[in-house]
Amino acid sequence: MGIRYYAYAFDGDVAKKALSDPMSFMSADPLADAWGLEPGVGTSYTTFGQSIPERDMLYLDKAWGHLQVLTAPLRAGMAARPAFRMFEGNVTMHDDGWEPWVRALAPSEVLAIAQDLDDVSDAEVRLRLPVSPYVDRDLDVEYAVGYLRRARVFARNLADEGRGMVYLIG
Repeated sequence: MGIRYYAYAFDGDVAKKALSDPMSFMSADPLADAWGLEPGVGTSYTTFGQSIPERDMLYLDKAWGHLQVLTAPLRAGMAARPAFRMFEGNVTMHDDGWEPWVRALAPSEVLAIAQDLDDVSDAEVRLRLPVSPYVDRDLDVEYAVGYLRRARVFARNLADEGRGMVYLIG
């Protein structure tokens, strides 16, 4: 199924708890939340729409890797964009699969991220994404831009409401 990205919002008044225990703000079944499945059920019908309001959850599917590349430092020794904090991280691989990457971002961090995402142009995606002979470039860029736009809206809404977020790559 692959490694995917899920983010959940939290209110500013619980930021201290979220920062100290991010997993307590994660769903037990984020894929079910993202795809409209019944949580914990092995086989069920899906709506292929989020069961959690978009105000409270961001699902980036596998586009997180593209957004990570887009916001990462251009070269070694250079600083990453502030938005990189929202996409940074990789799973830890081991013999039995992987352990997810989990991070909480305080409302102040989300504000800086939202401001930075507003400055990332859709055209920048085409410039920064690596070229692969195995992928249709136009479809790949379109895929990344669509999720970039979702991330922009999510971060902007959180910033406007003084909320933070917890995200999981896994």
